[in-house]
Amino acid sequence: MTDTKSDSQLIEEFISGSDIAFNLLAKRYQQKIYWHARRMTGNHLDADEIVQQVLLVMYNKLRSFNFQSSVYTWIYKITSTRSLNLLRKNKVRSLFSIEDKAGEILKTENDIISDLENKEKIEKIQQFLLKIPAKQREVFILRNFDELSYDEISEITGRSVGALKANYFHAFNKLKDLMKNEKL
Repeated sequence: MTDTKSDSQLIEEFISGSDIAFNLLAKRYQQKIYWHARRMTGNHLDADEIVQQVLLVMYNKLRSFNFQSSVYTWIYKITSTRSLNLLRKNKVRSLFSIEDKAGEILKTENDIISDLENKEKIEKIQQFLLKIPAKQREVFILRNFDELSYDEISEITGRSVGALKANYFHAFNKLKDLMKNEKL
């Protein structure tokens, strides 16, 4: 099997069971994925993590690729989404970091107390999330923390949009009840 085959030929071979075809496709796009992610995140380790995530998504979703766009456009969208998600997570982490950074104005006592209260709330929410069923937790996290649409979540999970909305509704209500009981 050579690398001169088109993307669609490699996808068809992969769908027919050839992992070699997937490996060739992955090799073809791995550097492009890396450099796009590297430019988005500005970080080698983050870019490497995103490459692994994108390749995993490709492997899991390539069988349902519908050729309405080019493979590269599809991969680019996945890479962009994963990069943006990672940037958001890093931004949230930095917002709730109580460590002083060089050159930053020292925080007041009220700021430190507020940061600690926010950190405690986040930890409590994470504990609450662990108390709800995995499918509901997954949808809630993808929707709220990763800010994905129901269509994107459906593509990731393989579940229908209706089922996802029901899972989200139940997760939201269970979390609301847990928070109300804890007065969070």
